[in-house]
Amino acid sequence: MAASIYKRNLSTFRQNDFTHCIIGAGVIGLSIARQLSKSHPNTSTLLLERHTAVGTETSSRNSEVIHNGAYYPAGSLKTNLCIKGRHMLYEYCQKHYVPYKKTGFLLPPPPLPPSPTDPRAEFNMYVIIGKWIVAQTPEQLAMLEGVYKHGRAHGIPLNWLSSKETVAREPNVRALAGALESPETGIIDSHALMQSLLGEFVELGGDVSLGTRVTSEEVEVTADVVVNAAGLEAVGIGNMLLPKERHRKAYYCRGTYYVPLSRPPLVGTLIYPAPIPGFGGLGTHLTMDMGGNFRFGPDVEWVDDPSDVTATEAGMAEAKVAIETYLPGIGELRPDYAGIRPKLKPQHEGGVAKVDFWIKEEDGHKGFVNLLGVESPGLTSSLAIAEYVDGILYK
Repeated sequence: MAASIYKRNLSTFRQNDFTHCIIGAGVIGLSIARQLSKSHPNTSTLLLERHTAVGTETSSRNSEVIHNGAYYPAGSLKTNLCIKGRHMLYEYCQKHYVPYKKTGFLLPPPPLPPSPTDPRAEFNMYVIIGKWIVAQTPEQLAMLEGVYKHGRAHGIPLNWLSSKETVAREPNVRALAGALESPETGIIDSHALMQSLLGEFVELGGDVSLGTRVTSEEVEVTADVVVNAAGLEAVGIGNMLLPKERHRKAYYCRGTYYVPLSRPPLVGTLIYPAPIPGFGGLGTHLTMDMGGNFRFGPDVEWVDDPSDVTATEAGMAEAKVAIETYLPGIGELRPDYAGIRPKLKPQHEGGVAKVDFWIKEEDGHKGFVNLLGVESPGLTSSLAIAEYVDGILYK
């Protein structure tokens, strides 16, 4: 089914099919649909997704890390929504039994579900794993100083570790100049999160249309409010509704993740390299899934085709060199999976820490909210982004 969405003026909302139409059922679209349905119970919300399942693109092809917010510019949406979203996400996971592990602190477990045989009871455990941003040179340590100052200015807990302290705690990790520890970083099962959001949205009376592509051909559905949360397709959909002089160009960055072929050195901490100014990501880092399995990535490859998520060996040799700077003896790797990050600037023009989210009600188009360039920390920020969009529409 192809569907075209045209927003009529809010003053004529009773003539439209739905109060809200959300385009895109990734973690951002799901969060917004849930938020609007929950906050405005006497409204109707339609959620459109071009694929036959929710969250099959960027939302499920990432590191599944809950970020602390220390990387991004002061006063930016990335910083503010990441910090707020982190707190909201941990609270949501506790309440809805979404599997996660919060690093740095051992939390008391939430109450068990009513039935002792409920399989969610297995999620009632938490471990301390921590996240370090490691420095190998004085120059990298100076770079971490900027992250530390920015983080502390925004109330983000960060701790310095000397090289001796890192050896004592993680003897297999190399941090020759020291490390910056982030006790607020966590990992999450993003698939379980999205299924929880979807279930809650449907229970609230929301409508979901899967396998539905938005085109500019004809009007089949009308809504008072249109929220473009289409991720990789968001720029193209926004261009359908905006005049030509306001059209944008989309850029894409593919990141491949790698897994070790043999048993890796014992490490119980997420490890990130020092950030590189202007880089398209946060570096090829070590993270883990909920089962404790290692994965390294993502690397950075600028591409023209956002549909190609083939995980290849093209960048594996370079990734291994980067990994061995902080984890020597990792052994051989193989490609595991890849994801695409939506970018608003081309290569060498900003980087992840310089380009902010675009989340605005477009001028001259009342009721049309455009969300563009929502890459990392989009997963962490998802619930806060939903609340922010709600505030734009119902200010």
